Amino acid sequence: MNVASGLPQLLVVGLGNLPFPQTRHSIGHLIIDALAARLHVPMTTDRTMGGVTGRSQVTLGETAVSLTLLKPKPLMNITGPSVAGALRKSVKASDAMIIIHDSLSHKPKAFSPKIGGSANGHNGVRSIISALGGETNFHRFRIGIGRGPGDAAEYVLSKLPEEEKFYWSGDGIGLDLVCKELERISRKQLESQGLP
Repeated sequence: MNVASGLPQLLVVGLGNLPFPQTRHSIGHLIIDALAARLHVPMTTDRTMGGVTGRSQVTLGETAVSLTLLKPKPLMNITGPSVAGALRKSVKASDAMIIIHDSLSHKPKAFSPKIGGSANGHNGVRSIISALGGETNFHRFRIGIGRGPGDAAEYVLSKLPEEEKFYWSGDGIGLDLVCKELERISRKQLESQGLP
């Protein structure tokens, strides 16, 4: 973790496919958009960061944070090099990066944060681990989308139900959970540096 002027620096990456917005597979993008709106982080396309990004000093709960948000431009399954490049250009340390992605293994609206471990079959996470040379020491926010009947590829590319969109955006409870976990990570990193 890098601390500039006593502030933790976080890179939050929402996985998705820009050509397929508002789908279950692009729930990471939806959450990045919701965070940007709630925290007033202006987003622009930045080729050096590999996608749509924004950076700002924000307050999460009672913790001031230097926050970088990113929606990578490459399709999810090949997003690793873009995310690795953004990591090098921003927070540098993998444990200061949070990847938000869909999870078929979790029920809709489930929020399951973890750090490290395998990709658990998620091709976007697998691509990131590969691009980081096998490094797995980054945070993942697994967002439950459930598993529908039939073909998984068709299911993940179908539109996200309105109830789930609301849950993860605006004043939704799901976005509250995301913000609280980001604050917890920030506080933990400050404490590991011996800062109040």
